[in-house]
Amino acid sequence: MADIVGLKNRGKTKADADERRSAAEEYTGVKLETISNYGFDPELASKNIENMIGTVQIPLGYAGPVRIEGEYAKGEFLIPLATTEGALVASISRGMSVINASGGVRSAVFADAMTRAPVFRVEGIEHSKKVMDWIEANMDLVDAEVSKTTSHGRLVDMEFFPDGRSLYMRLSFDTADAMGMNMATIASEAVCRLVEKETGAVMISVSGNMCSDKKPAAINMISGRGKTVVAEATIPSDIVKEKLHTTTSAIVETNYRKNLVGSSIAGTLGANAHAANMVAALYIATGQDPAQVVGGSMTITTCEDVDGDLYICVRMPTVEVGTVGGGTALPCQKEALQMIGCSGAGKAKKLSEIVASTVLAGELSTLAAQAAGQLGQAHKTLGR
Repeated sequence: MADIVGLKNRGKTKADADERRSAAEEYTGVKLETISNYGFDPELASKNIENMIGTVQIPLGYAGPVRIEGEYAKGEFLIPLATTEGALVASISRGMSVINASGGVRSAVFADAMTRAPVFRVEGIEHSKKVMDWIEANMDLVDAEVSKTTSHGRLVDMEFFPDGRSLYMRLSFDTADAMGMNMATIASEAVCRLVEKETGAVMISVSGNMCSDKKPAAINMISGRGKTVVAEATIPSDIVKEKLHTTTSAIVETNYRKNLVGSSIAGTLGANAHAANMVAALYIATGQDPAQVVGGSMTITTCEDVDGDLYICVRMPTVEVGTVGGGTALPCQKEALQMIGCSGAGKAKKLSEIVASTVLAGELSTLAAQAAGQLGQAHKTLGR
């Protein structure tokens, strides 16, 4: 039998991938014919995966176009979405059509900072205060350590959370157009080594979970992580009736009883119909970290009756996206980013507004389908 373990860390070339795949086929007894079909040199993914043997393909479709009038996203965009859930793309497209007929989406970015929160072991409360005082008195040294690790990022905020013999330090970084998790981690570790040297505090982990990364957390809902984005639209009552086959009051009541009250009773972080669906499909298509869909799930959707018209809004406190680094340079993902004009530097905030606008369209369509009693039929027709 092939030496599976011995092959793991050998090379990044196509020949290396072929050799590992052959070993995996021998080990499992399964011929990996479809997995072996891919259209790029494995070396392009050398920083994205280890032990590559092929690719798993996900159907890619598009929704829209959608008209957006944001601070950074302006114009009409055809949105690439990768998913295996039938009815999702059709539903988002319906929402976008209704929004376009109503004048489009309005969006804005209200905050932008990637966080990392190391935890130190200290001797007790008195030592904790001394550590905090030293850091605050020596921010020039802290900033210098950060600048040694990155030419793109900078420290923009710091919060302390002392707890007995533990001291948590939540650091917030401007990471330019990278999602920035690696950048924040490397810079935070450098800061921690300085603090250890000067104060005697001991870094236990560069992440003490108050960041909070890839976990639903109230601190992220309140303070934000990545980009905090809000998107809104106003749908005239006649369009609600004609295109969504329901009424403004029915959608408002559905959102209130389902998203707001139901989520409160369940204790969810976030109050939305299915924001994670849109986030996951767009993130996978454009090379984002799929685990950051957790942040998208903390969306709050609000609906109001404004003189008979429907006002709908999504607040997304944790949109963790980048247009450089990570999976954004892979060929398919890069093309998807190019479809929406978001490939390369200077585009991350634009991408975040497109994410929020896509979520808004999906929320509108799903809430309307539930208000009209059509959700089950839509999935029966398109998703089975």
